[in-house]
Amino acid sequence: MHSVNLPEPRMDWALFLDFDGSIVDIAPTPESVDVPETLPSLLAALRKTLGNAVAIVTGRSIEQIDGFLGTAIPAVAGLHGFERRTADGTIVRPSPPPNGLRSVRTLLREFAAGYRGVFVEDKKFAVALHCRLNPSSMNACRDAVNAALEGNTKDWQVVEGKFIFDIRQRAFTKGTAIEAFMREAPFHGRTPVFCGDDITDEDGFAVVNARGGVSIRVGNGPVTQAGVEVDTVKELLDWLTRIAGPTGASSSATGAQV
Repeated sequence: MHSVNLPEPRMDWALFLDFDGSIVDIAPTPESVDVPETLPSLLAALRKTLGNAVAIVTGRSIEQIDGFLGTAIPAVAGLHGFERRTADGTIVRPSPPPNGLRSVRTLLREFAAGYRGVFVEDKKFAVALHCRLNPSSMNACRDAVNAALEGNTKDWQVVEGKFIFDIRQRAFTKGTAIEAFMREAPFHGRTPVFCGDDITDEDGFAVVNARGGVSIRVGNGPVTQAGVEVDTVKELLDWLTRIAGPTGASSSATGAQV
């Protein structure tokens, strides 16, 4: 168990939140995640408290996040920072490298067909191999991903998470996404806070730490750069409710949506 030493809320924060494993519990499959009824209203309350300086920073696509949260959060970085929607709604999405992932997807689908519970998630500009439903296949999945990406590592890299292998563009991380947001209104000039749970969040922790901010990891894992650790998603959500103030607490109590 971690000792919960979450800091007292400050109104000059820029708040960045990972999604899976941080503000929602990890589910067996990406589409089966259970979003708490009160989460959208809590996020809206946080935006009100922090002058709209709240963003989701995730490995999912922006489209997926909108499907779960609706219009609660305009600012979203998806696919580990490859695509971003700024606080004013502008979409920033560069052209992908010419040597894309078509052959990688094909090879991984062929591999996954031979393992029960292993499946490929096509994120269009990225791809992931999931094995949460078959943990014993981790080593085989790792070998398959490395083999599929062989000769194509100049622009792409594999990041191993919790029973997932994300293949993402090398130039983009959650850290680069946070840096980009911090150059823009309403985040610029504030102190960054980033909450994540996995290896893919370490780049974000490093950026926030370098800026004198607050880095928070949810759950257990290997050695982390995060300065604060909490055990569960619920603990983090309770803390976020404190930051949101009376509006956030009211939303949590009533289940109201916005």
